[in-house]
Amino acid sequence: MAMKTFNEYLKEYKALVKQGSPGAGHKKIKVALAASFNVSGFKEVLYVQCRQQRIAADIYVAAYAQYNQEILDRSSGLYRHQPDVIILFVDTASHLGDYLFNASERSDRQRRNFVSGKRAGLESLIEALEKNTRATIIVHNFEVPAYSPLGILENKQPFGMKESIEDLNRQLAGKYKKDPRVYVYDFAAKAGRIGQQDILDHKMYYMGDIKVDLQLISSITADYLAYIRPMLGASRKCLVLDLDNTLWGGVVGEEGIEGIRLGPTPEGRSYWEFQKYILSLFKQGVILAINSKNTEKTVLQVLKEHPHMVLKEEHFAAMQINWENKVTNMKAIAAELNIGLDSLVFMDDDTFNREVMARELPEVHVVDMPDDPALYLKTVQELDVFSVLQITREDKGKSRMYAQNRQRQQFEKQSADIDQYLEGLRMNVTFFEPSALTIPRMSQLTLKTNQWNMTTRRYQENDIAAMAADDAWQIRAMQVEDKFGDNGIIGLIIVKKQGRVWRIDTCLMSCRVIGRRLEEVLVGSMINLAKKAGVEEMVGEFIPSGKNGPAMDVFRQLGFKQDNGMWIYPVQQGFSMPGIIKVRQ
Repeated sequence: MAMKTFNEYLKEYKALVKQGSPGAGHKKIKVALAASFNVSGFKEVLYVQCRQQRIAADIYVAAYAQYNQEILDRSSGLYRHQPDVIILFVDTASHLGDYLFNASERSDRQRRNFVSGKRAGLESLIEALEKNTRATIIVHNFEVPAYSPLGILENKQPFGMKESIEDLNRQLAGKYKKDPRVYVYDFAAKAGRIGQQDILDHKMYYMGDIKVDLQLISSITADYLAYIRPMLGASRKCLVLDLDNTLWGGVVGEEGIEGIRLGPTPEGRSYWEFQKYILSLFKQGVILAINSKNTEKTVLQVLKEHPHMVLKEEHFAAMQINWENKVTNMKAIAAELNIGLDSLVFMDDDTFNREVMARELPEVHVVDMPDDPALYLKTVQELDVFSVLQITREDKGKSRMYAQNRQRQQFEKQSADIDQYLEGLRMNVTFFEPSALTIPRMSQLTLKTNQWNMTTRRYQENDIAAMAADDAWQIRAMQVEDKFGDNGIIGLIIVKKQGRVWRIDTCLMSCRVIGRRLEEVLVGSMINLAKKAGVEEMVGEFIPSGKNGPAMDVFRQLGFKQDNGMWIYPVQQGFSMPGIIKVRQ
């Protein structure tokens, strides 16, 4: 995301507000910001950045330095706003006060007790937010001052001022490590990267209690988007890579496998470490693909034989290696992986290729690559568009699953017809109820599934947990295995029980398994479960989202009848499950 100046953001904010509400296709979210200092400008900058990513953010800012009162008062504007995400930014000076100047005058025990009390006070506010809202909470940790009155003797103290703040940050992180609703934003690390002398404009601080340089606000609010995007299912899924002068130095077609620059040498180390970081993304669930003008045979030789090639053929879920234009190749990659263009990120050293891609396929996130390959690693490290709020078992095996899909596609081509193909897959389905192990994946499916999703309702982990604890809801997740491997949990159905009528609130499946008759198993199993409970009707609805066209006719195909915009199924007639799929309850 290209950063504008602070004044440019303010100007664009005013223009956007004048235009009125954003058009269709924008995801909506309510944000609340509570801070201990003057955060003028944060709302405006964040609003513009959200709009740039087709997110309509309704942002509430708590009254100046009234964060404590607004959190403790159940009737405050913060609670009336009913935010989906709450950002709590309490700065070090406000939280610790004169301790920053006189810590050395206190004993070791007094310092420990003081910091412990401050941590408890902050945790009590977070506890109130968790109790009184269903929001995801992002809390800043504390910047560690660059200076101490003790100078070089600061680190000789048993529990010095700086050490005590570092300890406060460590304990804060530890406290919420396993809490699915609270995320600690590492503002201390942010301040370290920016430089503590640059993060604060001292004149603006003394004049207006503004504790972040105005020009740095956009960098901090951009970090907030790394939390907001996955909440809305707007994170990117696939990194598409060029090869020559991107994954390695030089043009392999001209210089040969021996001539390219890659490995532990001054010329090759930047590419080598760039690949190492990309491999770490792969292991966390980012899908990898190749889009290269090259000869496939030559490229495969590099992937297989170069001693310092970190990324191998098996790491790529799709490879378009040919002499077609890269826009055509990008569309082919999206089609092969069955994901939207808005799930793709493109990295290419060539400025022309990037400009064409950005112009022809604006949905694709095109990374502004630096001219110097020494900066490639820094560029990919700063790329936050793949951020997720949790990493599930399915994430870690996702790229392997996509590789298995290539085997399934080959098997399908060898089959005489679709029935022979599906029977030959030897599919087994297992259903799971909500639990500590399955709820994170259930939530993730609602946040990330767009194409085969009847209603596109998004639920956080705490939402799923609340439903699971309520007898009025029935929730089932579906795992699929076949002869080629485990697809993981790829389906979810959530039903609201309303007497003798059960209403399907959410019904979705991963795009990886579309076309295998698994929708019959997912919906049919719930219908048969409802029959046992004496239910008369199963009611479904289809809410168009602009992306879920593949799911539009599913209810009709499953035997539901349309009535006043809803889809009705007479439960007592039961549902015949496809015999080619074995169901394990």
